Amino acid sequence: MTTVLVDVRFAGTFTSAKEYTPATGEVGAVRRLTGDEVIRPGHGLLLDGDGQGVAVAVEPPGRGLAVEVRLVPQGETAERVLLLVTGQEPVEVTEGVTVSGGDVVVSGLAGVLSRIRVVAFDGRFDPSTLNGGRAHRATPADGPAEPGWRVPIGNGDDVVARAALVRPTERQLAWQALERTAFLHFGVNTFTGLEWGYGDEDPDAFQPEDLDTDQWARELKAAGFTLAILTVKHHDGFVLYPSALTRHCVASSSWRGGKGDVLREFADSMRAHGLKVGVYISPADEHEPTYANGSPRTPRRIGDLTLPSTDYGGYMLGQLHEVLTGYGPIDEVWFDGSQGRIPAGHVEEYDFDSWYALIRRLAPEAAIANCGPDVRWVGNESGLAREDEWNVVPVTVERERVDVARYDAPDLGGRDFLARAEGDFLQWWPAEVDVSIRPGWFYHAEQEPKSADELMTIYNESVGRGAVLLLNVPPDRRGRLADADVAVLREWSARIDRDFARDLAEGAARTADGDGVVLDLGGPARIQRIVLAEDLRHGQLVESLLVEAEEAAGWRRIAACGTVGAKRVITLPAPVEAARFRVRVLRSRAPFHLKAVRLFA
Repeated sequence: MTTVLVDVRFAGTFTSAKEYTPATGEVGAVRRLTGDEVIRPGHGLLLDGDGQGVAVAVEPPGRGLAVEVRLVPQGETAERVLLLVTGQEPVEVTEGVTVSGGDVVVSGLAGVLSRIRVVAFDGRFDPSTLNGGRAHRATPADGPAEPGWRVPIGNGDDVVARAALVRPTERQLAWQALERTAFLHFGVNTFTGLEWGYGDEDPDAFQPEDLDTDQWARELKAAGFTLAILTVKHHDGFVLYPSALTRHCVASSSWRGGKGDVLREFADSMRAHGLKVGVYISPADEHEPTYANGSPRTPRRIGDLTLPSTDYGGYMLGQLHEVLTGYGPIDEVWFDGSQGRIPAGHVEEYDFDSWYALIRRLAPEAAIANCGPDVRWVGNESGLAREDEWNVVPVTVERERVDVARYDAPDLGGRDFLARAEGDFLQWWPAEVDVSIRPGWFYHAEQEPKSADELMTIYNESVGRGAVLLLNVPPDRRGRLADADVAVLREWSARIDRDFARDLAEGAARTADGDGVVLDLGGPARIQRIVLAEDLRHGQLVESLLVEAEEAAGWRRIAACGTVGAKRVITLPAPVEAARFRVRVLRSRAPFHLKAVRLFA
């Protein structure tokens, strides 16, 4: 078999590359590849993090299969190689590969591409496994899966055992620790009364007479929020900073003499008050004339990258570049999959792969949410996570957009669900629960906010089920958080602080007891709330557990739950008084790691 790889030029520097010569089968020493070097046809490329490596084989020579090389981190010291194989037509790589944030991404493809699927392997690739353009799925014969952020699903696999191997990235761990995050829907819709604008609104309609982003930040910080996301551009296309790419922005409003910049004030205020900064840039755009114009994907230069995109995809690349280079550091970039009001026969296939590559280059620590690789939409806008919300779920990946088969499924990662999993991978993909404090997402004077009781239910059934809450608090026409909303936020935050004020288990004697732990408080205490957490660095492994209190007659069950994950809050129907409590894990996918057992009155 002749091993052939089309010319692949590396932009940036990648240190874990080896050259492979098919004629001799020899593997060269690790060497640094720079933007001036090319892997020539007739050579394969071997990439590794642990000495095993992968060779790319294409037969017959010159057929033109394009290969995208993607590294999946396996902790801090190792990586696993995934290769995206595509194309039954000749494909030319006009620019090659860019390296960003640990990812090696092919760009600049020209030619007719077929449907992309992922192939993962540890040895020589056999092209005969290709079937009608669909790449071979890993099977047990391909070797055991290694722990990682994304693990291939193979035919005949023990899928639950593979799920136990999935681990979060450091970026995901940091994001999951945020717990309470805020959404701020603000724009021309605030002044027109619409929820989804048409793109033909007069920019001069935007007139926040008393914009006070410091007030936003003060109140959000006081309410326990850790990050806030601003709708920099909603579906109407109006942009909240002075953009060089469009006149449909604040620069075309008479507000502040055309010199206003909401994004600048927002970012500065959030950081000044210790909150992280997120941006929502709508993929749908009712104003931009290139949207869904039918243009093909072509290589486009943006910064030091060349990335394939449509005309509109290039416009979005420009907006992302403006935001990420002019207002950083950005901690979360939030997309959705909504399509605009597209004429019949037209569609805008979003260039998520290129957008994500640019984000990884310019904001490598930013979580990419919703359709992105880091964060999953929970599947509703009611503020509720599933009773058992799994971080490890089966996914499909198309042009780097990650999806599950059914967002409204009552279970996305349990044992029975995995047995019939639809997808090519198991991935660590934690849930973000988005909900608005008001009936609408934008401020409408006639609407009232939810009560503190309702927000408390949302907190317990989102954060308390291991998800991250994204609560929308829309600024009003003054440019301030509405007084009624602020009052509810303050009451809600005080409730959380009161309910979880003192951990009665702090300082308790803890002893291992089979598949659990016993807490001896040293004397009787009345508890009504139990908070549990797994050490997610080892995965999400607990499937069911019991909480028991010791009485004169022995141990009595007082609560039970399924999985734990990042955080599990259990509220007892009535207080229980005891001196000793026991948490007993009934089932786990592998040896589990509970990092927190906390008890509250």
